Amino acid sequence: MKGPTITKENVETILDKKFIRVFDLKYAEGRHYFDATRRSLDNIVATKTEEEFKKMLPDAVSCIVIIEQKGKEPQLLFSYEYRYPAGRFLLGVPAGLLDPQDANEENPVVATAIREIHEETGIVVDTKRDEVEVVNPFLFSTPGMTDESNALVKVVLKLDDLSELSQDGAEGQECFDGFCLVNKEEAKRILKDGVDANGHFYSVYTWAALMYFATDMWK
Repeated sequence: MKGPTITKENVETILDKKFIRVFDLKYAEGRHYFDATRRSLDNIVATKTEEEFKKMLPDAVSCIVIIEQKGKEPQLLFSYEYRYPAGRFLLGVPAGLLDPQDANEENPVVATAIREIHEETGIVVDTKRDEVEVVNPFLFSTPGMTDESNALVKVVLKLDDLSELSQDGAEGQECFDGFCLVNKEEAKRILKDGVDANGHFYSVYTWAALMYFATDMWK
């Protein structure tokens, strides 16, 4: 079954702000669907050709960061970041938007992951020492109301100690309240409970990181 074709001529701009835009996708006579997006009109997903769709870059990258220290069991690294729509600090992975300069790199998704990990944890990823692998190049967050997307990148940091960990690199609206390291059993418990140690819910990308780690898919 073929769905309706949406062309740029059938898209009306409803809201155009620096960090959010809303477009009216007029997919048929008298039929409307609204798309909330970070993307500009010439880059929204709905109007892309099949070839463009398959080659596009995500809006952001979320990182599954695993720390390996000699003599210790592997641990999954989270931070508590204040999420304004939720009004509280939530358990989350290092993540951030794919910047224009990242798009010019040989591997934009990996370049974004390495930059964001440095900004949000203080750790400089060493590609000769550490493991960096794209788990998924493009995941829609919720295509029912927005075209927002994230790539997932696994980074295994092989560290002697945790002295480098720092949140001093937070930028703009970012607000952090410490790190959280969990082992495999703790990851399973958070998955089973559906909430973190504070009894708070978390994002689907936190859930994905927990599943990837707890099921040993990262190995």
